Amino acid sequence: MTPEALQETQAHGNFRQRVLSLVARIPPGRVMTYGQLALLAGQPGPGGARLAGFVMGSLAGKAGAGEEALPWQRVINAQGKVSTHKLGFGDVQEELLRSEGVEFDASGRCDLARLQWWPQEEGREEPPQALL
Repeated sequence: MTPEALQETQAHGNFRQRVLSLVARIPPGRVMTYGQLALLAGQPGPGGARLAGFVMGSLAGKAGAGEEALPWQRVINAQGKVSTHKLGFGDVQEELLRSEGVEFDASGRCDLARLQWWPQEEGREEPPQALL
């Protein structure tokens, strides 16, 4: 493996760990977006959101110990909708969120302005303009 390839592999591993650490802290009844996770994990932009989606896709629909016990259902897209229908877990994700008090409108959208969670130590009261 080349030094560049090794560095890239390590960077992706670090990104994964940062994403999982953030997801573990999302309180019940609150949500984060893929883009928000990417931003806070150090990979802002569409590419980072996609990477966060891949990390979350590895957890979707699983329950158990370890990584599988993470609240994967609390990560949604920037429109306030679940993105796991194409993976076969959309209904499960919506039901888990509803059981935590998250409400969806007729189009399947939740109120991000009210439900989006930002870690306190990140020093953000509101989402950066780039995510609006």
